[in-house]
Amino acid sequence: MDVGTPRLSTVLDTAVTTVQRRARVRAPELVGRGWLNTGDTTVALKDLRGKIVLLDFWTFCCINCLHVLDELRPLEREFEDVLVTIGVHSPKFVHEADAEALKAAVERYEVHHPVLDDPELTTWQNYAVKAWPTLVLVDPEGYVVHVAAGEGHVEALRTIIGELVEEHDAKGTLHRGTGPYVAPEPTNTTLRFPAKAVVTPSNTILVSDSAHHSIVELEADGETVIRRIGTGERGRADGLNPTFSEPAGLTLVPRTRGYDVVVADTVNHLLRGIDLETGEVTTLAGTGEQWRDGETDGSADKIDLTSPWDVAWWNGGVAIAMAGNHTLGFFDPATSTVSRLAGTTVEGINDGPAEGAFFAQTSGLAADGDRLWMVDSETSALRYLENGEVHTVIGKGLFAFGHKDGDADEALLQHPLGVTVLKDHSVVISDTYNNAIRRYDPETRTLSTIATDIAEPSDALLVDGELVVVASAAHRLERFAAAATKIDGEAHEVKRPSTDIAAGAFELAVVFTPPTGAKLDERYGPSTRLEITSSPPELILEGAGVGTDLVRALRINDQVTNGVLHVVAQAASCSDDPSDEHPVCRLTRQDWGVPVRVVADAPTRLPLLMGGMDEAGREAT
Repeated sequence: MDVGTPRLSTVLDTAVTTVQRRARVRAPELVGRGWLNTGDTTVALKDLRGKIVLLDFWTFCCINCLHVLDELRPLEREFEDVLVTIGVHSPKFVHEADAEALKAAVERYEVHHPVLDDPELTTWQNYAVKAWPTLVLVDPEGYVVHVAAGEGHVEALRTIIGELVEEHDAKGTLHRGTGPYVAPEPTNTTLRFPAKAVVTPSNTILVSDSAHHSIVELEADGETVIRRIGTGERGRADGLNPTFSEPAGLTLVPRTRGYDVVVADTVNHLLRGIDLETGEVTTLAGTGEQWRDGETDGSADKIDLTSPWDVAWWNGGVAIAMAGNHTLGFFDPATSTVSRLAGTTVEGINDGPAEGAFFAQTSGLAADGDRLWMVDSETSALRYLENGEVHTVIGKGLFAFGHKDGDADEALLQHPLGVTVLKDHSVVISDTYNNAIRRYDPETRTLSTIATDIAEPSDALLVDGELVVVASAAHRLERFAAAATKIDGEAHEVKRPSTDIAAGAFELAVVFTPPTGAKLDERYGPSTRLEITSSPPELILEGAGVGTDLVRALRINDQVTNGVLHVVAQAASCSDDPSDEHPVCRLTRQDWGVPVRVVADAPTRLPLLMGGMDEAGREAT
């Protein structure tokens, strides 16, 4: 960093002040353990002079980060000769810090740009990042010109990148051509990152072959391919030559409307139906657009879904794990309608009546009579919904996880993706980031370990009395006996550095600037919403809850030394062209889980950036 140049953290952390900083901010160097997708070449910012650089701070457990990967694909194609996207992988879970796990994730999610492995969060801290995902735009001369947290920023980025191209073309500081991306050697296996599986009425196994964008039917041996449903290309075509996009959950349904299986077509934000007799695919629910705001109940072809990750036949319909907005949905085949089953869209753990419950990226579902079991991956939790009430069995919050057996109150999981009910009503958990299969006994309320050293298990099922596990990162199905062992592993917490805050009067401010050419949409009332809660709840003595102002006065408890501030903010903006009768509108939304430490003489204000900084490195005001 240049001598005399303000630190990027200083600019961002004072973003709520009204004094604009006109000094340009030099982008800090990219520091980490190593690089992927560069042909083993280290990339330095000086090597990228002349290019517009987009840093995407992500972690592969995070559904919002996965949304951003998909959002950026068309932008990368549009500006391929001037824009270099670099993913900065800053892990949340212990498993995500494993270099081989990251390499697998980069392939799984088809990341076609260089990725910096930042396991110690060095570059994360140098850029003062506080949320996944965060996007930082660096101009061809190496200066930060824009920062935005969350998803839904593509149009703003497109505008800014276009302006940078024009400016630096005129200055002669823009260099066109290829970037440092080097595609890895492809690997050919029958299955590639399979996600979920079910046993068909003919005792074959149907597997969602996620990275091959198709559904594969196997013999009961779990190896012999009978047929593949899907062309293998990304898409959303119906018919006898269908296409999918990273399909995941599968569930058998009564054959009453021409299909036998419902598929959670995750990246397409759709539910699809498969006729097992013909292989024909039809779209059952969703528009193909990701839900961001608006209606959640109505005709299935009119309601947006968001990253449906799993499905289960339950109470006469299809329950949907809507991982993208931390809710549960319900598809009724009889009426072809979709409705909100449970959840508020706030990420976290909150039990009680379904409509007020908090979930955290629910990724696995299994029905057992009137009880709907689920695993929430981001809180490493086992939960269930029954008689309109949500209950948590295992799980302590967004930042606590581990591998520990025993009593449910002390047991720990790490980012589980699958749940399966056995005949004795016990529950098998695909404990994905622990590379383990676990078993929960509701009678004794204890958790045990069935098997370990499985490469990212994501689902399990019973076939001919044997437990068959979807070993996703091993690209195959594996069989196990149901013998259990006891593991007393370590408890872990996310190692993100805590933010020091002062006790007593405290101000939290979310900074939002509408995209270029837009303004806040006040036509139907307040355009912004802010919800603040905490873990533990007693961390905040006053000011928690929901409001419409993005600046909130809180009172922090001096008797609580550590905790997490949970913040959910959204802002609606529309085109500010007065001649436009039908302005383009968008909703920007971001969740934060900010680890905090209450100490004396700490700052009394915490700014969180949801909008962006302008091209001079000044804060949004």
